[in-house]
Amino acid sequence: MTTDPLGPPSRPAPEGVPAPSPTDPGRTEPGSPGASGAPGAPASDAARDIADVPAVEIVSAAAIHLMSAAAVKCGLAEDEDAAEHKDLDEARTLITALAGLVTAAAPALGHHHAAPLRDGLRSLQLAFREASLVPDAPGEGPGEKLTGPVYPRGAGR
Repeated sequence: MTTDPLGPPSRPAPEGVPAPSPTDPGRTEPGSPGASGAPGAPASDAARDIADVPAVEIVSAAAIHLMSAAAVKCGLAEDEDAAEHKDLDEARTLITALAGLVTAAAPALGHHHAAPLRDGLRSLQLAFREASLVPDAPGEGPGEKLTGPVYPRGAGR
């Protein structure tokens, strides 16, 4: 354990995690694992891998993770323990975050990529409404301030 005169004691970085520079916490020490410029360093390989991935794939992957987590928290998991995982407060947060991501990214993604994300979001908003003992008023459900009110197909507006 090292002591920083300006802060609390710090622990050494775990193996494979770049060590922060003592003069600039945002930089890593040359020669530390993952420091940029070190040949074959994991961080530079990861940066190179990320650089090859189009933004639409990164946004879509983030949306899929949010959708999956929200579905589990709405009690839609396929296992017999689905009820144990149900947590509507957590689901509300995840669905609202998903709504923000989809709403913000849709213009850049284009209709072809945004439409399935909007459909998934809408399905989760409806599942949340069904799972709630006291459903939110239209326009007050998770993410509906960003997407507008969500109604079941064929229901009145």
